[in-house]
Amino acid sequence: MNKIRKTIREAIVDSGLKSGMTVSFHHHLRNGDYVLNMVMDEIARLGIRDLTVNASSLFDAHAPLKEHIQNGVVTKLLTDYMSAGLGSFISAGGMETPVQFRTHGGRPAAIENGTTPIDVAFIAAPACDPMGNCTGKIGKSACGSLGYAIPDAKNAKFVVAITDELHPYPLTERSIPETDVDAVVVVDSIGDPKGIVSGTTKITRDPVGLLMAQTAVDVIKASGLLKEGFSFQTGAGGASLAAAKYLKDVMLKEKIRGSFGLGGITGYLVDMLNEGCFDALMDVQCFDLKAVESIRSNPKHCEISATQYASPFAKSAVVDSLDVVILGATQIDTDFNINVHTDSNGSIMGGSGGHSDTAAGAKLSMIIAPLSRARLPIVTDRVTCISTPGSTIDVLVTQKGVAVNPKDRELAQRLKDAGIRVVDIHALKEIAERTSGVPEKPRLGEKIVADVIYRDGTVIDRIRAVRK
Repeated sequence: MNKIRKTIREAIVDSGLKSGMTVSFHHHLRNGDYVLNMVMDEIARLGIRDLTVNASSLFDAHAPLKEHIQNGVVTKLLTDYMSAGLGSFISAGGMETPVQFRTHGGRPAAIENGTTPIDVAFIAAPACDPMGNCTGKIGKSACGSLGYAIPDAKNAKFVVAITDELHPYPLTERSIPETDVDAVVVVDSIGDPKGIVSGTTKITRDPVGLLMAQTAVDVIKASGLLKEGFSFQTGAGGASLAAAKYLKDVMLKEKIRGSFGLGGITGYLVDMLNEGCFDALMDVQCFDLKAVESIRSNPKHCEISATQYASPFAKSAVVDSLDVVILGATQIDTDFNINVHTDSNGSIMGGSGGHSDTAAGAKLSMIIAPLSRARLPIVTDRVTCISTPGSTIDVLVTQKGVAVNPKDRELAQRLKDAGIRVVDIHALKEIAERTSGVPEKPRLGEKIVADVIYRDGTVIDRIRAVRK
């Protein structure tokens, strides 16, 4: 049996891909990914049209999708996250059919239950053997975990592994086994691993951010959750990473050993593992090259699939064992609903990713955000887009105090008893507006450009086009 195909074109032809079908991609190379563009360009040259692209996330590197949308090669997009380059095009009404945004847990659930079946999955594989055993842990384009690609490979009708480093058979250290792969293509380069580090992955030096980070750790301590067996996830924003550092200092000083760190893993969580703060890291995606090195060399740094990470319909998911998650927001309203899909003008520049999943699963879900950004208040009466429902958010940490969701009366009292400044969220809104003014409502049209689908498959909100 020979799975090697000489070119991407040959693999596409052998897959049986036809107009009207669905192709999928994963985003572990993030802004350094070359595979999606290479594949879509070849599909276009073959004259295949009217495709659905199901991508776990889309970055500025994928801007060439605009041309494929305009030419009718792509008529439908499904994703969990979309950066501003492509997002502004969609928000301006660049696509006829609304984008479907899911969560990192909702996406594999929809693939597995047949809601969003995949005809052909294309896997960017940093190392692969001729039979399709592949991994992201080694190779010149190593990206670490392939967690988001695993559900695609398990469920697609045809799977193509595209690699720039072919190893002799068998590749024993594998993320995706040969039994899930139909064809293998070797190319010069699948991407630039430096593009993995896109966005903020360094601790903030801003005094406001550091103050919020310290307050976040004080909240965790006061919650009563910081004890033996503690589990934790944080994002890659500057204040969130500072919180991770401060939390590490507390755990080492008080000799608290946690059970696991979770999510998109950064070097700061790797440090916490190596210094004994956690027994394990559960990694669905590496956010920097230090995390890539760690997952390659440390058996306690464990690769997990997106299904195991966060699917609400799996037999179990790691988010359901999570104690604390620290998250960000572009907006939060007085009902604690969170927007991470659009900017304050209503233009798409993000997506839920694992935001909704971890907020739903964690015992304590915390938002860290300054009261204003770019002179615009972050707290509002009603967010432009509901990404994560307020019922799953417990705390907002700002530089002017901590707002606690009214549903968490016991938590509010714990924080007050610990000397933490607890402020009603309406008061925070007033403080922000006194400082930055009351913002104008975004100018939105009638056209629906995206549906925001919650992790259980229901539409939680709809995003409208931005009027010029």
